[in-house]
Amino acid sequence: MASEAKQLSNQIISIASSEKARIAGDVRARVSEAEWQARVELAALYRMVAYFRWTDMIYNHISLRVPDGEETYLLNPFGLFYDEITASSLVKVSVDGTVLDDPTGLGINRAGFVIHGAVHAARRDVTCVMHTHTRAGCAVAAQEHGLLPISQYAATLTGHVAYHDFEGVAVNEEERERLVADLGDRNVLILRNHGLLTCGRNPGETLVYMYAVERACDIQVAALSGGGEVRHITPEAAAMSGEIHRSMGGDFSRDWEAMLRLVDRIGPDFRN
Repeated sequence: MASEAKQLSNQIISIASSEKARIAGDVRARVSEAEWQARVELAALYRMVAYFRWTDMIYNHISLRVPDGEETYLLNPFGLFYDEITASSLVKVSVDGTVLDDPTGLGINRAGFVIHGAVHAARRDVTCVMHTHTRAGCAVAAQEHGLLPISQYAATLTGHVAYHDFEGVAVNEEERERLVADLGDRNVLILRNHGLLTCGRNPGETLVYMYAVERACDIQVAALSGGGEVRHITPEAAAMSGEIHRSMGGDFSRDWEAMLRLVDRIGPDFRN
């Protein structure tokens, strides 16, 4: 019986692998080279977020604008863990929420359209948007004072952070206008009582902003849990630190290339 069960399991795995290969081939054949490259980069970004353990089961999203289709963006299919996502499994969506290409047939989580579609429609300078529900991020989002200037990570975010009040689970399209108004021209949005959002001109910039705010939140929670008085960075030092991200002009290619090497070592199947 055990032998038969193992044989059946191997057969299912083989079929699944064959189906994945077919889907990958079909998607690559019908999209432009620019879109395929975007798909590979976004799939890599999902794997990076899984590596950092910023995931929330099958929820949350990372989106990337399609290079040769400015009114469209790519989003994760609703039902896959981040470490299962590949270039060919990503769903193409228009900024009005219309699903244009759904290779796996899983569709999308509506909250992904409400939040990500709103940012892509309002911010033409933004290519990539990332949203998380981590423990530290949600903890700081629940603190009345918000992000405090008590770490170097927080200091580098000076002038880059905005706040948006919680209006319930993000399925109400009317919230989109208020969300993008609160975000303004910033790259980091703390969603009160909810989580974190970052955006950038490319996946690397978006990742670096999220890494910085996640680390800042993690440090803040740890510092405040000690019970002692925390020391604030001076406004002058914070302002100077906040210029670091601006001076990079969105070029975090070294960080991005290093992370790509990491995910290739972990599991290069994201490229399929």
